[in-house]
Amino acid sequence: MVEDGSFTVTPWEVSGEIDYDLLVEKFGTKRIDQALIDRMAKYGPIHPLMRRGVVYSHRDMDWILDRYDAGEPFYLYTGRGPSGQTHLGHLMPWLFTKHLQDVFNVPLYFQLTDDEKFLFNEGLTLDDTRGMAYQNLLDVIALGFDPGKTKIFLDTEYIHNLYPFALQVAKKVTFSTAKAVFGFDNSTNIGSIFYTSIQTAPAFLGSALAGKNVPCLIPCGIDQDPHFRVTRDIAPSLGYYKPALLHNKMFPGLGGGDKMSSSQPNSTIYTTDAPKVVRKKINTAFTGGAVTVDEQRKSGGKPEICAVFKYKFYLFEPEDRKLDELYDRCRKGEVLCGECKKTLGDAVACFLEKHQEAREKAKDRVDEFILRD
Repeated sequence: MVEDGSFTVTPWEVSGEIDYDLLVEKFGTKRIDQALIDRMAKYGPIHPLMRRGVVYSHRDMDWILDRYDAGEPFYLYTGRGPSGQTHLGHLMPWLFTKHLQDVFNVPLYFQLTDDEKFLFNEGLTLDDTRGMAYQNLLDVIALGFDPGKTKIFLDTEYIHNLYPFALQVAKKVTFSTAKAVFGFDNSTNIGSIFYTSIQTAPAFLGSALAGKNVPCLIPCGIDQDPHFRVTRDIAPSLGYYKPALLHNKMFPGLGGGDKMSSSQPNSTIYTTDAPKVVRKKINTAFTGGAVTVDEQRKSGGKPEICAVFKYKFYLFEPEDRKLDELYDRCRKGEVLCGECKKTLGDAVACFLEKHQEAREKAKDRVDEFILRD
């Protein structure tokens, strides 16, 4: 947990202007450097999210690649806390995870933490979080993960398999550690205190099912790192490898904030939004433009603070050359905000049209992916 006055980053809350360098320092992670990127390029193309520093931090990625080179493939583990509709910010790390699955041809365990969102949200029932989980998993399937290598589960439906791991973890983690890592106090419900034991379980699940130690790689937002610091601390005492991690930054909101949030629906694009709704939201987005057209033509815009440019940077302009050209043209006043909003609106609407078609088909494919007790 990091609360720095100007921003907050916990597994359950992200707000303010995030200092990602400070998070690396506070969490004790390692920045992804050019040497690691060059090494990753030996296995396949570098994803734009890594190339552009959105996937920016890691734990033991070199070790995972060493094991892979030695003939010991890893498995992937990531997930989603189902507290509402899926938005583009949720899709970002899943798209990167799919890239890793495609490049390395490895299995994925995808955890839907319906129990977590029930415990940490006073207004949600278990029926709520389960229903949201099944809506969210349609978006996961729609991205095109390999059904032969991808297994999705809800905690409450797969608990028979998860609980033995959770018990072993819980026995090793003291309340003092939980308070120090997560900021719990005497008012925290005991389910929340226990929960990280459940999130730890899939980091060992692949090894248990294989009957031998298998390396685990967890692509996730940097906000989830505290859970896995605990996981890594106790893994050797349980006879398992420490999981490796790749951390991404938060996906920006249209209002100019560092994180897209479901609590701000007008600055959030959901996977079920209609094209008209998408364009309306983008047309009201925060930009780095000047007050008037003449002033922007004269002084230029500020793409570094523009939500529209950030959307293209993160997901909607894969070509670096085009992105660099757009940046320069904006700074010189050669392109106006309205033009950028239109091209972004077209790109997002096109992406979502295809995604929604795949999402509808996913309703008939759930049993290909789902794990239940």
